[in-house]
Amino acid sequence: MTRADASTPGAPTPEERREMIAIAAYYLAEGRGFAPGAADLDWLCAEHVIDAMIADGQARASQDRGDLPEGIRNALKLSGGESRQA
Repeated sequence: MTRADASTPGAPTPEERREMIAIAAYYLAEGRGFAPGAADLDWLCAEHVIDAMIADGQARASQDRGDLPEGIRNALKLSGGESRQA
């Protein structure tokens, strides 16, 4: 999948996208008990999930509803990201 960008209709700004990735990466780290050594992998996985959310329009819908962190957590669960092993 290609990286979503500002040309995608309803896409978040680069700053919003980065914040969404940070939230997702935090949830991934939390899911592995904040064990050291996988922060880069958490970030890469978070980028993939967030870009998929943006491409599907889920990110904007979650922002509009005011439940972005919950939408991100749900997207991680659906992608299997929260259950992956480091």
